Order: sequence, then structure tokens, then C-alpha cells
Amino acid sequence: MDCSGPASVVFDPSLTEYNFGASHPMSPIRVDLTMRLAEELGVLDSGLTVVPAPMADDDLIATVHDRGLIEAVTRCGTVPGAYDEERGLGSDDNPVFEGMHRAAAHVVGASVEAFRQVWSGESLHSANITGGLHHAMRDRAAGFCIYNDIAVGIQSLLDQGAERVAYVDVDVHHGDGVEKIFWNDPRVLTISLHETGQMLFPGTGFPNDSGGPDAPGSAVNVALPPGTGDGGWLRAFHAVVPPLLREFKPEVLVTQHGCDSHIEDPLAHLMLTVDGQRATYLALHDLAHEVSNGRWVVLGGGGYALVEVVPRAWTHLLAIVAGHPLDPATETPPGWREHVRTALGRQAPFRLTDGRVPAYRDWAEGYDPDTWLDRAIHATRTEVFPLHGLDPLPY
Repeated sequence: MDCSGPASVVFDPSLTEYNFGASHPMSPIRVDLTMRLAEELGVLDSGLTVVPAPMADDDLIATVHDRGLIEAVTRCGTVPGAYDEERGLGSDDNPVFEGMHRAAAHVVGASVEAFRQVWSGESLHSANITGGLHHAMRDRAAGFCIYNDIAVGIQSLLDQGAERVAYVDVDVHHGDGVEKIFWNDPRVLTISLHETGQMLFPGTGFPNDSGGPDAPGSAVNVALPPGTGDGGWLRAFHAVVPPLLREFKPEVLVTQHGCDSHIEDPLAHLMLTVDGQRATYLALHDLAHEVSNGRWVVLGGGGYALVEVVPRAWTHLLAIVAGHPLDPATETPPGWREHVRTALGRQAPFRLTDGRVPAYRDWAEGYDPDTWLDRAIHATRTEVFPLHGLDPLPY
């Protein structure tokens, strides 16, 4: 792999202040363990510049979010016991914590810096693994997401003159917030592959959800059956994502990499391995070079197997961003495993692989209407491919 340009990761240890508390599934320990693992494996010294994370001000956040939400987040984070049900604050998903606005604004600032790095040409690829908070809506928090850093970043590109931005979301949950915010904007193509909303939060993201009246086909949803593993996931990905990106020709490719599609994730029902996830990251890297001259913004997202999955998946991701993918058979460093044992009382994975070699049957080899997976893929292609001038049935 040739990165063909500088790469960066936007990070500051204080980004882990985005913390809903010890009992919440989205613990910032996953970020700390990822950065420790990446550092010990030399990923941060392999052409990946660590860039400081600025703080987003209210005006930047307000390019996407209502002022009322910003005021509610600020107030709830400073008044003990405060909540705002209408704004989604104080729920089990989004419990209020002290300094919530500052912590969420810092994540937004870090992501917008990654977007700036790429748009300015300072970096060809830039990542913020603390970002990817794709459920937040214009007027309310949702699904562990206070502000939608992705949408703010995409809006920053549009405000600077970008005419075509593609967003691909591989989190197990539907990327509903980003889709909704740009629902009627033909400049933004959103593609989400996720476990079907019939089974999983947020209960949306079906094939016929395909964009507003001024932007038909701008929203693409692949609603996957529970139990989908590496082969099925990659079959769906390659049947839908590359043709649409090639036709759309984005100036920047933005990707969200929630790794909660893993078989060990406690909150969902897909069955990918780290090896299958890594194959997706490699495919997205290659597509960025093919369709957007390598301009690639990479964000984190969900992932709740805090020790077993997230650090390995995102370390692979950062290595790919750097242009130097890690061998899946690489052992995790003894020092990192010892840190996990002493800090958490847990046994860390011994290798970066789950021992699988991802393989899939290409869509061109045929469609089986008797399988839920193929019906899901076919439904998406039938809904949106004609809107992009593509044939939904070449197989």
C-alpha cells in the first residue's frame, strides 16, 4: 500500500473526558487502549503525525445544531441533576455529566481539524477515532452522541466550496443523524451498512429511505440481517459501495468506523471478525485513492467490546491510514497486555487477528432470492442504483 501523501491522527488525551460514567457502555478506556496499542506497535511513528485537537466554539457547532441544543447541553453539564428530555439529555443513553458541553465540543473540534487537514492538503488522510458520533440530530442528542461531529465536519467542507462529499458508515447502527441532516442536500451522498432497524437501534435505515425531494438517491441504506458475518458483510459492501462512489466521484471520502459489528460486541447481533473489519478498512482506503484522489477523513464510532475488539480494530485502521497496514498475525506487545491486566484486571488479546481469512462471493456471481442477505442487497440496489444511472441487476 502506498499512502502517497502525509497522514495524521488528531488526538489529545483530554478527549477521553467525553465520559458518561463507569457503568456506561461507551467507556473512554477504549480510546486510551487503542492509542497505547498503536503507539507500542510503532503505528504513530510510521508516517502518522499526531495533531493537537482544538476546541470547537459554539458558532462552529451551530452550523449544524440548533442553538437551543447547545444551550441545553451547556446548562445540563453545569447544574447537578439537570436533564432535558426534549433534547435527549439525561436518558440512559445520554446521561448528563459535568463539563459535557466542553467534552462534546472538543470531539467536534478534533473531527473538524481532521477535515481541515484533508481539505487544506496538509494531510491526505486524517483520522479522529474519538469522533464518529453519528446519531446526534440537529435539535437533540441521541444514542451516546451529544453533537454530530461528522455533520459539522461535512458542513465545513461544503462551506468552503466542496461540491461532492461521500460519507460511508460501517457502524452496526444506522447512521441516522448524518443522513437526516443532509437528507435533502444533493452534494452529500450518505451510505450506511448496518444491522436492520427491525432488530436494532435506532430502528431506521431501510432501502426506501433514499433522500429528500431535491436529492433523490443521496441516502443509501443496506439493512443487514442479524448474524451476518465477514463473507456476507463484504458481499454487501462490494455490491453497493464501490459502484456508487465511482459514479458520485466525491472530492472527499468520509468514513465512520464503529467496530460494534464484531461478533463479541455486547450491543448488537452481527458476526464480523477483526479480520473482516480490517478488509473493509483496506477497501475504503483503496476507494479513497480511486475516487477522491486519496482525500480521506476517518472517524471512530461505536464499539463496546472495550478490550477484546476496539483497540485491535482501530489500531489496524490507524495503520492503514498511515499507509503501513499491520500483519494480522502480529502479536500484541507484552507491555500493552500487562497494562490491561494491571489496570483492568482483564486478559488482553494475544494477536491482532481473530484467525480468519475474509472471503466473499462477488455479487456478479449471482443473486439468491431465498436468502435474507441477498434480498437486502437487492432491495438497496433496486431502490437507489437507477437514481444514479446505474443498472441494479448486472449479475
